[in-house]
Amino acid sequence: MSTTQATTVSCPHCGRTNRVPVAAEGSPRCGHCKQPLPWMVDAGDDDFTEVAERADIPVVVDLWATWCGPCRMVSPALEKVATDLAGRIKLVKVDTDKNPRLSRRFEIQAVPTLLILDRGETLARQAGAAPAPALRRWVEQSITARKG
Repeated sequence: MSTTQATTVSCPHCGRTNRVPVAAEGSPRCGHCKQPLPWMVDAGDDDFTEVAERADIPVVVDLWATWCGPCRMVSPALEKVATDLAGRIKLVKVDTDKNPRLSRRFEIQAVPTLLILDRGETLARQAGAAPAPALRRWVEQSITARKG
């Protein structure tokens, strides 16, 4: 792993703060209670391959923009899904205005656009905002289909 960036995440189980690398093998666990941690990171044109496509677990990609109202509404819902499915998914957020190569690559026509990637392969795609329960169902169905 060449990315040395890390984010801090509070463990939803014991409340301890943990440093979580933006890219690593496996999925992060709390250093104190050993429970899975939610993995939520930002990525861009330069580090998307390492952060998202090389992940060992399915990645939910949130392609969003700062000026987008629905993006601001879906962000907390995605964070809830990432917390609920800690250890099973990684949430990667990409600001489309700052990362035009990724916007072109994924042919983004509207934001938010959500993708589910498995080792770089797109398993599912959805445009528009949705509440957390609907997003969770979509994510779970998509990652279950990949295994079946």
